[in-house]
Amino acid sequence: MALRRVTFSLDRVRDFPEAGVREIRVRDAIGAYRVIYIATFADAIHVLHAFEKKTQKTARRDLELAAARLRQLKRGSV
Repeated sequence: MALRRVTFSLDRVRDFPEAGVREIRVRDAIGAYRVIYIATFADAIHVLHAFEKKTQKTARRDLELAAARLRQLKRGSV
């Protein structure tokens, strides 16, 4: 398995206060990536969705998937 070193800076973290989640933006020589996560639970950081960005705008499908996983997490069905 090949591993790559990816660097990011914390100024690339975006909050979605209405949902209580955050997004880390990562860019390297190969592409751009996003990780949507929530860290408000005391016992863990939950990654809701991680994906490669291929267009300027985040695909609705990616946002809906993260939102669905957040709903599952809040219901306790994860």
